[in-house]
Amino acid sequence: MAIVLGPNQYGKAEVRVVAVDRSSPRHELVDLNVSTSLRGDFAAAHTRGDNAHVLTTDAQKNTVFAFARDGVGSPEAFGLRLARHLAASYDWITGARVAVESYGWERIAVGGRPHDHAFRRPGGEVRTAVVTADGDDLHVLAGLADLVVLKTTGSEFWGFPRDRYTTLAETRDRVLATAVTARWRYASADQDWDHDFSTVRATLLETFAATHSLALQQTLYAMGEAVLEAVPEVAEVRMSMPNRHHFLQDLSAYGLSNTPGEDETLVYHADDRPYGLIEGTVLRDDVPPAEVAWLGTPGSR
Repeated sequence: MAIVLGPNQYGKAEVRVVAVDRSSPRHELVDLNVSTSLRGDFAAAHTRGDNAHVLTTDAQKNTVFAFARDGVGSPEAFGLRLARHLAASYDWITGARVAVESYGWERIAVGGRPHDHAFRRPGGEVRTAVVTADGDDLHVLAGLADLVVLKTTGSEFWGFPRDRYTTLAETRDRVLATAVTARWRYASADQDWDHDFSTVRATLLETFAATHSLALQQTLYAMGEAVLEAVPEVAEVRMSMPNRHHFLQDLSAYGLSNTPGEDETLVYHADDRPYGLIEGTVLRDDVPPAEVAWLGTPGSR
């Protein structure tokens, strides 16, 4: 029996970059969190402490800042530039993975008009991109995280099996809330990234709202199916959707009712944990898989 080194990678995690385009009086702001990883022949560094093939993580960090100086563009385009460069840096580097989180900012209104250089950051939603250069192949995952959505009706949950530990009551009318994390893989690395992202995001939101849900699983599949129908270049969609439970509060101790169909105003308590976690993939059955594109990406199974 021999002990050998298995798959490995290394890089610089969470490089925070804020780029401000001041080329006109109306400034543009980009706020990113960038992580890089390299794959290749790094065995000597692990087994002998020989760093001759180690492109330092400090150099990777500096590369991120230098590339941002030339302009960022979309997260996908920026990730592609970095991944191509890093993967081609040295012969012993066979692949690179670049993960980008993009934080949205909106202009503050002054006198009813968006200000040229004052911004606020709304909510917690984040746009994401993961680019993997694997030899000559390029893979792009676009996505979003913490897209919080809620429906006050139009959701049911019933017909599930019951055992001695089941206490949940069936319901034909409930609040449905979740924080969507979605990633979608493109069949090619040549897209109109911003347009496609806007289309996918709008499709996810519209489908969530329009689908009469019998289970969060059903809603997840409907959302993924709608994305594939709306953007033919998307090969697959992977989603993680925690069920943010809202339970009717018992107000009987105060002589108050709180019953759907009887009361106009209903009061719920929101439980943040424990929660049901629904995850799934919706894909085209005629597109080859590309698991290398998903390596190291949380919630991608």
